[in-house]
Amino acid sequence: MQTDLDRAIDAHAESAFAFLEALVAQPSTVGHEQPALEIFAGEAASLGLEIERLPFANAQPADPRAGIAPAPHLLSADRYQVVARTPGSGNLTLLLNGHMDVVPANSPDLWTNPPFEPQRRDGKLFGRGAGDMKSGFAVGILALRALRDVAPDLFATRRLGFIAVVEEENTGNGALTSITEHGVTAREVVVLEPTDLGLLLGGVGVLWVDIHVIAASGHAFAAELHANAVDLGMELVEGLRRWAGSLRQSDPEPSMSANENPYNVNLGQVHSGDWTSTAPASAVFSVRVGFPRAWTPERAEAAVREAIANTAKADPRFPTQPRVRLTGFRAKGHLLAADAPLGRDMSAAHEAAHGVPPAAFTLGSTTDARAYLNDYDIPALCYGPIAHNMHGIDESVELQSIVDAARTLARFILMRFGQGEGA
Repeated sequence: MQTDLDRAIDAHAESAFAFLEALVAQPSTVGHEQPALEIFAGEAASLGLEIERLPFANAQPADPRAGIAPAPHLLSADRYQVVARTPGSGNLTLLLNGHMDVVPANSPDLWTNPPFEPQRRDGKLFGRGAGDMKSGFAVGILALRALRDVAPDLFATRRLGFIAVVEEENTGNGALTSITEHGVTAREVVVLEPTDLGLLLGGVGVLWVDIHVIAASGHAFAAELHANAVDLGMELVEGLRRWAGSLRQSDPEPSMSANENPYNVNLGQVHSGDWTSTAPASAVFSVRVGFPRAWTPERAEAAVREAIANTAKADPRFPTQPRVRLTGFRAKGHLLAADAPLGRDMSAAHEAAHGVPPAAFTLGSTTDARAYLNDYDIPALCYGPIAHNMHGIDESVELQSIVDAARTLARFILMRFGQGEGA
């Protein structure tokens, strides 16, 4: 049976979709998030939330938990993050979290429509970031707008926050510095990542490295005499994949099925060569590596360096040892306890909205939930809509799933602010 809350969510759904379209139209890749953040700030202010812009320095944070920040010349000046809060004073009871940065869309000719020109078709909204994770902002705003209609005094005594952070896709430093430098925390955190309407409770560790390979160079007519830098680099990548495969045996991820690989090694970028008829003398391979939740980033770095060195030592074609440099993520794995009240009550809210309990799972990836869980013991999980082709061509989100996720989130907020935490 549809409730007043559901009717309010349906009434405001089109407004939430239009808000999402406005966000997707902004190419908010890392370092260029401000225009999209201002759209969020305006939408949150229209709900009566108080807006604060948190300065975010284009420099490496001193915190040893931070990822390796991008070079400042790649970033826009005077960057900031945005937190919106319900009026009042005192600590936040609940914080909604989302990241405004999106990954690049460097092959726009492969898209059905340009990646930053959002288009609706077949019940979906297409565009870079439509799923990952600007859809989460639409979910949060839709839930809050509906709650304002049906429970206008809901936040009279306890406060809620909604933060839009940067650099989730490459360092996690946005969420981290919002805590360490600005004190934006709450008793619980819901990260509105797309989760197919399930509860994402944790993820593995993630490390980014650049591998710089040196090899013999020369004319193409003698190319068979020496392995070039690209050939050698691929040997290193395959060596890392063998090493990662061994981790599935030595450090299995118990929350994943046997056919899932939690420790994927992804070759994301290769930079090499300056002439088609010249064997390249150097190459840089940018690699993302998953590692066990029990490990520290320092242990993972040492193991990756050792695996690369061992592969090179075993192959006489390497004239010199490769150089390894950290470039982004240094993310420790994280996991919310299965019996945590946050997961229990979010599951109950989903079941109240949809009649069935949600799936609960972990992934071989990471989210900003780790910033709250790992070092501050703040319960955090991810919940959000159904997305397709995240980081890929024709990324999209199912529009109805935004409505469905908002129904769950609004009921959960009512539990925390209206009927008490045990409801």
